[in-house]
Amino acid sequence: MDLVVHRDGRAFWNGREMRAALGKGGISREKHEGDHATPAGLFLLREVLYRPDRLRAPRTSLPLRPLSLADGWCDAPEDPRYNRRVTLPYAASAEELWRGDRLYDVIVPLGYNDDPVVPGRGSAIFLHVARPDYGGTEGCVALSLEDLIAVLAEATDRSCVSVRE
Repeated sequence: MDLVVHRDGRAFWNGREMRAALGKGGISREKHEGDHATPAGLFLLREVLYRPDRLRAPRTSLPLRPLSLADGWCDAPEDPRYNRRVTLPYAASAEELWRGDRLYDVIVPLGYNDDPVVPGRGSAIFLHVARPDYGGTEGCVALSLEDLIAVLAEATDRSCVSVRE
């Protein structure tokens, strides 16, 4: 079962339609670091990371891990840990995963540019919680918390996000 996401922000999962936010730069088949575009393609749901201080562990069959204050994601193309989870503080540029807003209360790293990692091709492409107004992301796919939790409850290790132009 795949989460199918269209350019217009409609998403479909197991017969249900929901709303999704995509990158401020639209959808791109030529994704690169900093373009704010969501990559087009089919990407596995790798694992679920969540804020244990804000919610209980989501029900899912995917690998599940609570976030900590020290969790980050390297977005420096020249670094050997590019597009990988890192421990903060980190010498190269890295995004903090423990955010003050609620967007990363649940994060699902997608199987984009991770096998193998290509420097500069884009990093930190996640499925995460959308802003209340579904404003554009930095390149991720975002759903309401309720929809994200519903997807995770039914997801398997073969589930993907399919981003279509």
